[in-house]
Amino acid sequence: MARIHAYLNFNGNCEQAFSFYEKVFKTPNIGINRFGDMPENPEFPINDEDKQKIMHTAIMLNENTMIMGSDCLERFGHQLTHGNSTYVMLDTDTAQEAKDLYASLSENAMNIEMELGEQFWAELYASFQDQFGIWWMIHFEGNKKME
Repeated sequence: MARIHAYLNFNGNCEQAFSFYEKVFKTPNIGINRFGDMPENPEFPINDEDKQKIMHTAIMLNENTMIMGSDCLERFGHQLTHGNSTYVMLDTDTAQEAKDLYASLSENAMNIEMELGEQFWAELYASFQDQFGIWWMIHFEGNKKME
């Protein structure tokens, strides 16, 4: 069976975002490739500023789930558009894990859609846009298990 991982795009602050996510999820980065690491191609020159930007990076949240990320380079036809058509949902095992993740990830949030709290479908649920523009949901079903 295929696994699903989240791929997050950024507008030049991918490295800063992933440093933050490493602290939130208490896990190290598993590698960083920068645009400057690519072999040079005269048809697609990269300026010095863009060479430092992240082409690909990732952290493992657990043995089956990772988040990956990249900076968007408009010169390669990749433009970042912030929207709420996609959320990264974190389904936690405990209420405390949900509370800890919410406290960490929502630090300096751009938009709190729903504060962490009880819902009819979950003991704890929150949705928000973090300081980097990524939309998150935190969910602890607890005793509200769907039948």
